[in-house]
Amino acid sequence: MSLARAIETGDLAELPSRRDEAWRWTDLRGLIRELPAASSYDAGEIGAGPFDAIAGAETWVVNGRRRPGEVVDAGILALRVINRGDGAHAGRCAVSVAGGEALVLLESYEGRGGHISEFDLSISVAAGGRLERIVLVDEPADAVLVSRADVALAAGALFAQTVITSGARRQRIETRVAHPGGGASARLDGAYLLADQRHADITTIVTHDGMHGTTDQLTKGVVRDQGRGVFQGRITVRPGADKTDARMGHHALVLSDRAEVDAKPELEIFADDVACAHGNTVGALDQDALFYAEQRGIPEGDARALLTEAFVGEVVDRIEHDGAREIVRAWVAGRLGVSK
Repeated sequence: MSLARAIETGDLAELPSRRDEAWRWTDLRGLIRELPAASSYDAGEIGAGPFDAIAGAETWVVNGRRRPGEVVDAGILALRVINRGDGAHAGRCAVSVAGGEALVLLESYEGRGGHISEFDLSISVAAGGRLERIVLVDEPADAVLVSRADVALAAGALFAQTVITSGARRQRIETRVAHPGGGASARLDGAYLLADQRHADITTIVTHDGMHGTTDQLTKGVVRDQGRGVFQGRITVRPGADKTDARMGHHALVLSDRAEVDAKPELEIFADDVACAHGNTVGALDQDALFYAEQRGIPEGDARALLTEAFVGEVVDRIEHDGAREIVRAWVAGRLGVSK
């Protein structure tokens, strides 16, 4: 079952529902009563993307259709997923990194209108290859979006990911990593900044199949008003994947009584001699830090924004590409109301 399959067939029974354990906090079948027809859009009307200043090449997927553009296996590629109107769209793309090559993938979701869409991305990184994926999700409040990435790593490959989102009516950003061990490394980070009634679900599944693999994961969230944040992270260490080092952390700030965070970090370990750990915290702003900032003459609203930015900033600081890190930092500051 998937949103893409439902869009393809028109069958609402294909939608994931709360009866599916992995979707119980991001119910689509209970939300979507009708799937609208796909809508067309003139790609010539599309403006600049968030990463235009640093991208070396660019490709678009507009309302589920791939538009002319370059797909590269090295350098800096901007992948823009653009949905316009109120239609239902499903699109897909594949990105590969050759052995010994490095790619920075700047992936942006730039929706307008109450669209219902899924985008599926296949990523492969060959032995000795390196890929950093930065995902910036900027969608309207009435949109429904599912983004799914399937990542296949070879021995010795390096994969780093940072997902930043402000949510939508329903939204799920899912990443599945097939981890071979053999010195391969994966970093999967994320941050959700939710207000009003926005919803965001960051789900990750990493499967370690071989010895000597590492995974490092950090996700942070800020939820206010009636926003709802969901984090589901599962790391599986299969039999024989000894010497695996896997760590996962999820931490969230809940800034109003009606906001909600649902978190489910999981470790499934079927091998010996591993170093695996996970942590999860959900709480409010540190009142002592807030009091100290106010005593220094910072107005309460500004102090809250600065402390919240510092909390999320730990995720942003882990972005390796300097230009992308500064773009994301500015975007986060704008969403949190931090004046520069």
